[in-house]
Amino acid sequence: MITAKARAVDGPDKSFRAAEIKRRDLDLHDVLIEIKYAGICHSDIHTAHGEWGAVNYPLVPGHEIAGVVSDVGGEVTKYKVGDRVGVGCMVDSCGECESCRKGEEQYCLKGNVPTYAGVDKYGEPTQGGYSTHIVVTEDFVVRIPDNIELDAAAPLLCAGITTYSPLNHWGAGTGKKVAVVGMGGLGHMAVKIANAMGAEVTVLSQTLNKKEDGLKFGAKNYYATSDPETFEKLVGSFDLIINTVSAKIDISAYLSLLTLDGTLVNVGAPAEPLSLNVFSLIGHRRSFAGSMIGGIRETQEMLDFCAKHNIIPNIEVISADQIDEAYERVLASDVKYRFVIDISTM
Repeated sequence: MITAKARAVDGPDKSFRAAEIKRRDLDLHDVLIEIKYAGICHSDIHTAHGEWGAVNYPLVPGHEIAGVVSDVGGEVTKYKVGDRVGVGCMVDSCGECESCRKGEEQYCLKGNVPTYAGVDKYGEPTQGGYSTHIVVTEDFVVRIPDNIELDAAAPLLCAGITTYSPLNHWGAGTGKKVAVVGMGGLGHMAVKIANAMGAEVTVLSQTLNKKEDGLKFGAKNYYATSDPETFEKLVGSFDLIINTVSAKIDISAYLSLLTLDGTLVNVGAPAEPLSLNVFSLIGHRRSFAGSMIGGIRETQEMLDFCAKHNIIPNIEVISADQIDEAYERVLASDVKYRFVIDISTM
């Protein structure tokens, strides 16, 4: 077994503490990664606080992982020691169901194995990237392009793919009008990626506080959703809306902003149920959809796309001792735009 330093939390109201965790010995197709950076995702906070259901504590969150291969199993063919690699929100799946065969492992019919707060095929709980090392089967490791620094790469493994996948699936591109709800870690990536795809991008944020940033990231327009006139002015404007916020919003109001056959896609995952007026859908043949990360193939595609278009997240690098403070600041929307833990400070 491999011993890794980590930061763990023991309950929904507990602070993070230094810990040691065990990583399994390498199986034939396993890769041992020395983690250099780990992003902080809102999902980490929901899970650590027990907001999405029961959690098997102690918990080591983190599914935005960037590092370097330090060892490989005897039959690994995709990676070698020294390769720059990443791990996202899942570390395994059945590999046999229809979804997996299509390269959509995130929708594995038997359930994918999440990077943390899950149970692996050996029956052991999975622990995430707030740690110095992780062991992952090679099929769930992706290669980080040379022109993306590891600290900037980390958030792409969740925030990047979570926004790239629906933009790609619903055809954001030249001639399409795309609105992004929220300008946080996910939202700012959605703006950058949609703009690079050629879409005309509008940000819908609660206030205009981040307008300057939004326009700099590639948005053509920026509106405050706290202003009722926004919803009157923009009725029927957008082909696609990506909702990135993890809070309850008035879905029906946002559906009214779609064109005929437009789609509103939820990627933010609030703990509370959302409701809508069905007439918001049937009146203009609109759709309300959801999207969850992306498969491994698409995640690699996203990384290569970001490398080609020089897209990286805006990050604030913190030490391992600042995780609790970072969680508080995320909840207060006081981050531009993603916290990344420097794992060398473990």
